[in-house]
Amino acid sequence: MARLFGFSIDNNEDKLSKSAVSPVPPNNEDGVDHYMSSGFFGSYVDIEGVYKTEFDLIKRYREMSLHPEVDTAIEDIVNEAIVSDQNNSPIEIELSNLNVSDGIKKTIREEFKHILDMLDFQKKSHEIYRNWYVDGRLYYHKIIDLKKPEEGIQELRYIDPMKMRYVRQQKKKEKDKYDQLVTKNMLMDEDPMAYNFPEIEEYFIYNPKTTGTGNPMQTNTTRGIRIAKDSIAYCTSGLVDRNKGTTLSYIHKSIKALNQLRMIEDSLVIYRLSRAPERRIFYIDVGNLPKVKAEQYLRDVMMRYRNKLVYDASTGEIRDDKKFMSMLEDFWLPRREGGRGTEITTLPGGQNLGEITDIEYFKKKLYRSLNVPPSRMDGEGGFNLGRSSEILRDELKFTKFVGRLRKRFSAMFNDMLRTQLLLKNVITPEDWELMSEHIQYDFLYDNHFSELKEAELMNERLSLVETAQPYVGKYYSQDYVRRKILRQTDMEILEQDKLIEAEIKSGIIPDPATIDPATGQPLDAGQNPASMDLGAPVMEPEIDASSAEPIEMPKGGEI
Repeated sequence: MARLFGFSIDNNEDKLSKSAVSPVPPNNEDGVDHYMSSGFFGSYVDIEGVYKTEFDLIKRYREMSLHPEVDTAIEDIVNEAIVSDQNNSPIEIELSNLNVSDGIKKTIREEFKHILDMLDFQKKSHEIYRNWYVDGRLYYHKIIDLKKPEEGIQELRYIDPMKMRYVRQQKKKEKDKYDQLVTKNMLMDEDPMAYNFPEIEEYFIYNPKTTGTGNPMQTNTTRGIRIAKDSIAYCTSGLVDRNKGTTLSYIHKSIKALNQLRMIEDSLVIYRLSRAPERRIFYIDVGNLPKVKAEQYLRDVMMRYRNKLVYDASTGEIRDDKKFMSMLEDFWLPRREGGRGTEITTLPGGQNLGEITDIEYFKKKLYRSLNVPPSRMDGEGGFNLGRSSEILRDELKFTKFVGRLRKRFSAMFNDMLRTQLLLKNVITPEDWELMSEHIQYDFLYDNHFSELKEAELMNERLSLVETAQPYVGKYYSQDYVRRKILRQTDMEILEQDKLIEAEIKSGIIPDPATIDPATGQPLDAGQNPASMDLGAPVMEPEIDASSAEPIEMPKGGEI
């Protein structure tokens, strides 16, 4: 445990200046397990048993994913987020906002394609995304040649989340000095901002033989392999249980709904099996026989007339086996002298066995907990490509949810790309801090609902621009129309102006100076509206009265 396995990249940018102080410790937003330093092995701090709980959670998530309704919902989400196409890759890197040279952009694209090839993302994208969504976390080991690190990542190897833990450990300090500092700050003898937080080191613990049982401390600390943080590419769901500090999956909130649905379905099956068939009641006349003989006589009659055939559900066979008693047995009751003799009556089966209103309620509750629109799961509604007004609000919410998932999942590619570029000396850690914000990932899109919504919004805006056109230059400016009606941002306005200017120069679109604003038709050669004196009054030509013929006036009623 003295040294870490793997490699680490030093980055001085993450370290704050000594003058930048805060009384609040760093946030734990990724569900990382905490250790405190105590001797060689460390002492386990978490009271709730995060390790055991985390193992059980992942196991439960995987069991839940096998349930038909949950599996359908997960598949719907994965199919929406990862679109498989024969010709196009499910994800592309977008560098249009990155302000670097074309050579560096080309290198970044090549390295990103190399990462996708190592993941075999073209073929395994569906499985990779599904594993991340179900487990709530994803780990990959970045294997490099330690003798030749400049060659970059050699292999990306998947690690089972059950065998991997991300740990923050406090570095050992002089105890007396540390306690004195804490005591002073608690007594307010010194400035609270002078509080010195303990130094934390971060690493991963990999245990290939973990089973989720036994002492969490022994299972995960003493027998695991410590791996450096930069050697592992990891991505979590972003959902953290604030009470326990455990990373959760997106299907965590559907645990209760699924259990309720299971119980209701099981109880419905049992009720139908027990109440569906009709039962018979046999009243056997035993006369004045003593109790023992009456019981013997009743058993003889019962064995003579009872159903002796038994159905074996496991093999599908019907056999004569009297050792098994069916829960659908008939009733045999003795009747004394003075009764009506031997009689057979029939009990009716259960009524209203087709009532499944409660089942439908819990199904919808389960679908809502899985963030999938219930209209998709029912299978009744057809696919609509009409007006966007016919699109349900649930579909738009679902689209936004998938977009958030994609953004979260892209953090894994960011980590892999950073390591690859730094190892190959393409950029420095300082450069990456500036560039990472402008590197986007474009997923292949297949949501027709949002496309319809965007198309209709654009159509409405263009119609409004057409209506406002006569008032441009009189009551509104061009800038106002672009900002308020077309909703263009400053970046979009600058970008569109550049593109329009470039297309005019290249001859793709005509120059507005050569177009008549009234008719929209191109002007004649040599006729330039800029050189024309449009404001000068039009002079009528003089008419020679001697040579002119008398003007014939229109008759009444004529125009």
